[in-house]
Amino acid sequence: MSESLSLATDVLVIGGGLAGAWATVAAAREGADVVLVDKGYCGTSGVTATAGPGHWWVPPERREAAVADRVQRAQGLADADWMRRILDLTWTSLPKLGDYYDFSTDENGQVQYRALRGPEYMAAMRAYVLAAGARILDHHPALQLLRHGDGSIAGATGLALRGEQPWTIRAGAVVIATGGVAFASSLLGAATNTGEGLLMGVEAGADLSGMEFSNYYTPSVAGTNMARSMAYSFARWFDVDDNELDIPAGPDVTPHLARALLKGPLFCRLDRVPADIRAIMPQVQPNFVLPFDRMGVDAYRDRFEVTLHAEGTVRGIGGLRVDDEDCQTAVPGLYVAGDAASRELVTGAISGGGAVNSSWALSSGQWAGAAAARQARALGARADALVVATGQAGLSPRRAVQDFDRAGAVQAVREELNAYDKNIFRRGEALTASLERLDGIWRELVDHGQARGRAASRLREAAALVAAGRWSKAAALARRESRGMHRREDAPAADGRLASRQRVQGLDRVFTRFEVAPTQAEVA
Repeated sequence: MSESLSLATDVLVIGGGLAGAWATVAAAREGADVVLVDKGYCGTSGVTATAGPGHWWVPPERREAAVADRVQRAQGLADADWMRRILDLTWTSLPKLGDYYDFSTDENGQVQYRALRGPEYMAAMRAYVLAAGARILDHHPALQLLRHGDGSIAGATGLALRGEQPWTIRAGAVVIATGGVAFASSLLGAATNTGEGLLMGVEAGADLSGMEFSNYYTPSVAGTNMARSMAYSFARWFDVDDNELDIPAGPDVTPHLARALLKGPLFCRLDRVPADIRAIMPQVQPNFVLPFDRMGVDAYRDRFEVTLHAEGTVRGIGGLRVDDEDCQTAVPGLYVAGDAASRELVTGAISGGGAVNSSWALSSGQWAGAAAARQARALGARADALVVATGQAGLSPRRAVQDFDRAGAVQAVREELNAYDKNIFRRGEALTASLERLDGIWRELVDHGQARGRAASRLREAAALVAAGRWSKAAALARRESRGMHRREDAPAADGRLASRQRVQGLDRVFTRFEVAPTQAEVA
């Protein structure tokens, strides 16, 4: 193994997707020295690079109506002021990208800022980051955070995949922007979305929120990992005998599709998609049409088989809890942005989909990056101070090192977090069984798991997947009601006492609590 790389910087951004790139630009704008590390290649890794992301792009005169609509649908968990903040920052930020991205124009020559082409968007963000003077380290996964004796964040350590070179970066502040957790579902663009940011944050002392809202599913062509859903708003659904099914369109279609799939193969026709949407689809969602072209299927005429693809917290909600308006976590100096952060403040109990999530990445990235820069420049990196490495599972086993079945652990996560009958239709006994299975895998991993080089990065991915699965199951078990995308078959109604965000924390033992706990009188 080659010699270790050691650096000091003001701000370290972990993750090179949309939120991480915006965080880096914002930190550099504040005059900070910034290093961005990505376990993939900044500009191509992450879900934005494979998509046609829209943004929550609303003119000022229509914003209050847009906010009121979202608050009404958020089922008691969102905050209107946070929505106003991201609407405003989205409106002022996207035009500034014009030096790096060729925005489309309409028939009247008006620039269209709302919808972008994902591959070009992320290429533009990489150029934007470099123009801001930041340093990018591609294929440099972070493995653990470093912490000062006072509990504040001191940087991180990781591995350069080329040459398997360890690295240590001391920093005055750190932004985690590692994306959501797709629970190994093979979702398109989510190969790097395995949850290490959440694991590192909790190891350092942060907590989470919204992890029970981690069961978002998207219709997809069977046998592919393409999950672009706009056209399915117009779908007609059929069983294997070509009988049309009475499945209503709308945001609550997922359980209907899942019940049909549990009975047998499910098929779809998109012959009702309007002509104008068909015309723009190759531009706004190019990955949607590619599987059909390869199969020789006319997507708007032929019947084709579909499945539901689990997206976990990518289009779900859960993540590290935002502790203040700067997107700082409960740990001083540790900030979070994008899908690594809980989005309940702006989405409530329902998915932010593409538009709100993209605007959240753009906004939370800039808030976190700018605040991290201010803190780092005020306090300095303290690069010579003694620090504590916080990483545990897969790095520092508590007992004798033994072979650990990493592939088996990942498969267990797939089975417990992706299965319709365990994750869409939830019951207390099934959630308990899933949690017990994942708890057992976690104990074995922390007791005996250890690896070096690239294998260490893979083992940490497995640890993060298991940890995130446990947090999700524990939160779902504690929320004994149905609210938004969280559905309990044994508690099908919403419980007004639980109209509150739920915090989750802990590693060996997982703890949950509602921010506004029901009173004793309410419980009685």
